[in-house]
Amino acid sequence: MDAKIGSLFESIGNFFSGGDQIPWCDRDVIAGCEREVAEASNGESEERKHESIMRLSWALVHSREKEDVQRGIAMLETSLGNDKSPLQQREKLYLLAVGYYRSNDYGRSRELLEQCLEIAPDWRQARSLKKAVEDRIAKDGVIGIGITATAVGLIVGGIAAALARKN
Repeated sequence: MDAKIGSLFESIGNFFSGGDQIPWCDRDVIAGCEREVAEASNGESEERKHESIMRLSWALVHSREKEDVQRGIAMLETSLGNDKSPLQQREKLYLLAVGYYRSNDYGRSRELLEQCLEIAPDWRQARSLKKAVEDRIAKDGVIGIGITATAVGLIVGGIAAALARKN
């Protein structure tokens, strides 16, 4: 019985918190990645520079800070057309989708994930994020309907109370 109650509370908590399994990244990791990019920019190979920029982009879109997420999105969008392989394209699209998901732009995130899945249809990570995005879109719709129904109920109640007072 306790397990069922715990499961109920967990599902309610996941409904309101989002319940995704995407990792978060803290400021220390971002600072380390920024140092790595600076070091790679000083005469390192292009491949090393690209790898360090990708790590920084990953850290930024996984940050809890909205400014970091926006910076990661901007970095990824700038470099999106410079891909030499479909794998690099897929990785950037996925990271952009994470960034847009964290920015609550679920429609854009879903579009990017669909592009990812065109490149790699069986990629579980992208499928998992797409399910989380679609769950959030559905949840936001349910909450929106609830807010609308409450507002309509209050308006109808107010009109009914005004009419009752008038009589």
